[in-house]
Amino acid sequence: MSSTNDTTSFDTMFGRMAVDQRLCTEDELQRCQEEAKQRQASEPVSIEHLLIEHQFITKNQAHRLRSSIRDSKDTASQIPGYKVISKLGSGAMAVVYKAKQISLDRVVAVKVLPKRFSEKPDYIRRFFQEGKIAAKLNHNNIVQAIDVGEAGGVYYFVMEYVEGKTLYDDLSKGKIFVESEALDVTIQLAHALQHAHSQGLIHRDVKPKNVMINTEGVVKLADMGLARETADIKAARNEQGKAFGTPYYIAPEQIRGELDIDGRADIYSLGATLYHMVTGRVPFDATTPSEVMRKHLKEPLIPPDHLNTLLSAGISEVIEVMMAKNRQDRYANVDELLLDLEAIRKGQSPLRARQKFNLQALEQLEQGETVNIETKDTSVVPAETVTRYRVTLVIMVATVAMLLLVILILTLK
Repeated sequence: MSSTNDTTSFDTMFGRMAVDQRLCTEDELQRCQEEAKQRQASEPVSIEHLLIEHQFITKNQAHRLRSSIRDSKDTASQIPGYKVISKLGSGAMAVVYKAKQISLDRVVAVKVLPKRFSEKPDYIRRFFQEGKIAAKLNHNNIVQAIDVGEAGGVYYFVMEYVEGKTLYDDLSKGKIFVESEALDVTIQLAHALQHAHSQGLIHRDVKPKNVMINTEGVVKLADMGLARETADIKAARNEQGKAFGTPYYIAPEQIRGELDIDGRADIYSLGATLYHMVTGRVPFDATTPSEVMRKHLKEPLIPPDHLNTLLSAGISEVIEVMMAKNRQDRYANVDELLLDLEAIRKGQSPLRARQKFNLQALEQLEQGETVNIETKDTSVVPAETVTRYRVTLVIMVATVAMLLLVILILTLK
């Protein structure tokens, strides 16, 4: 039984690493997994064998993957009190494993700093900082921190294991979320950010890969690797002028490396994530990260309801305010955003978003610019109010004209 479990664990890890390293696609891996299940009774075969057999990967690639898995498991096995079950994923800064916490007999996720970073003080400091920041947060929509430490030169961070998928898993398969489902995910994420901001923290990397959805539909914000305390002026100065974030979802002020970044940067990234959910595409795309970021800074956003005509005008307005290039034009905080998101969910108009649009229009009028306001359902201002306004304006103009005439006559005398 133990041998079978070990084989299954290796197969799972091998398949995930093959996809993570882009040696094969999700569809190719799924095809091999289905074939392995069909052949299990008659002639059991490994995922590795099938991937090679179908020429999805080469023998040399398979050999390198096996060596990498062996090294990873050797490293992870050095963490006392935990038994590694399988690899969940890897990124530029860490490898994450599914493991069992032996003392409490529960499944957890263990993030390990790769060996190439374990001798660099800056990376170690940032790794521990992530654990400490995550430990300050206690919310149902945020992945809970459990422990952080070092053992035999291995730096690890233990956190809640979320059984489910990431938002990226759905989006990478081309899913376009219906408005109600996208709202549900976004509202839960907004509550997570509301809690983080109330603790003086900004996430700075809200994106689909950092959004977990468990089997019960509960959304959890993950990865505090770029999170920063708003009061940490020293860190802000050290990072000034540097862009921290993910190009497809990064706020303009993060691109510019501004000193006083606040929660409105997270609102922008959440807006970009919501845009991706309801349109099936990122807000700005290009062949290079620098070009993507240039578009965030300079190019106007295509309204989401222009790409998906099934969307309500309300959700499109909210996204446009969330993604305003000037943070002064965005929601001032997540509390304001939640009021509009909840209003849309109830079938009502997003009042704060429309106020923002109207204020922007007035500013343009003051500067002598032509303003074109489009509405898909009803006018923002009732017709009766417009009529009364026009009558009042005519009376005021006439009154001013008469006063000027009287002044002129008195002056001539």
